[in-house]
Amino acid sequence: MKILVLRFSSIGDIVLTTPVLRCLKQQLPEVEIHYLTKPQFTSVLEHNPFIDKLHALDAQWLKQALTLKRENFDCIIDLHHNFRSTLISAIIGAPAHRFNKANIAKWLMVRFNINVLPQTHIVDRYLNTLQTLGVVNDEQGLEYYLPKGIEQTLPALPLHYVAVAIGAQHYTKRMPTSKWIDLVNQAPQTQFVLLGGKEDIDAANEIVNNTPGHVQSFCGQLSLNQSAAIVRNAQQVITHDTGLMHIAAAFQKPISSIWGNTIPEFGMYPYFGNNSQTVSIMHQVPGIPCRPCSKIGHNACPKKHFNCMLKQDVEAIAKELPNS
Repeated sequence: MKILVLRFSSIGDIVLTTPVLRCLKQQLPEVEIHYLTKPQFTSVLEHNPFIDKLHALDAQWLKQALTLKRENFDCIIDLHHNFRSTLISAIIGAPAHRFNKANIAKWLMVRFNINVLPQTHIVDRYLNTLQTLGVVNDEQGLEYYLPKGIEQTLPALPLHYVAVAIGAQHYTKRMPTSKWIDLVNQAPQTQFVLLGGKEDIDAANEIVNNTPGHVQSFCGQLSLNQSAAIVRNAQQVITHDTGLMHIAAAFQKPISSIWGNTIPEFGMYPYFGNNSQTVSIMHQVPGIPCRPCSKIGHNACPKKHFNCMLKQDVEAIAKELPNS
């Protein structure tokens, strides 16, 4: 049996599909798994042993779909479920099993604060698409596979540290720099390692310059896999609702997650499987009627107050830290 899995983006969403790959490979005899994603996200999957062939989505994706048609797939697992994935599936011509994105329920929650969201994690909803194949959730959680030798490429790190993912794609998912400074200063005995992209360098430098020497920043200096390796070796991870949160969950790390405009009820909170005792604490500001203001995020607070982040209780977060 030959299967094509579709999930084009982004880092966290792709990591959340890893139980699907494992369960397919381990529960279907002699299955061959192909995976189609955007080229900038292939590093998330290129070392996954359950993928037989990884395809990078081409700019000329209609032509690519015709090429993929020659693979003679027996079925498609569409975990992206948008116009492009639907059209690619139609061109390939194999039966498609599509993930229910619950977009109407999300819209009702964002627009009217009416909660009819599925009471299940997105991983379980991904796996629901496999029911007709006889594949079930093995409850073993997420996975992230690093390349061999990645440890030798890392910068010098403290023996014990907390990894802090200060970035996020959207402004309303990011805690302001002043709050990070407050948090770090409340835990003077904890070594912090800051992770993020080039866009986070200025914020990271401000944090380092306003704290007394127990913070290192590698924002904008590392590959995704290097950042993931730092997460794997951390005592604990503090993160926004972002890709590194799911990578931390894949490594079964204790997580303190900070939630702004998005909410865990969308089904993308840290997922460990049912057999894990890993601690996950989600920090949200209660009593904010405008949350969630988006299912993804905004470039600025629509209400101008940004209370969902400015009122975060950093003292409570600091109390969760080792050596604080």
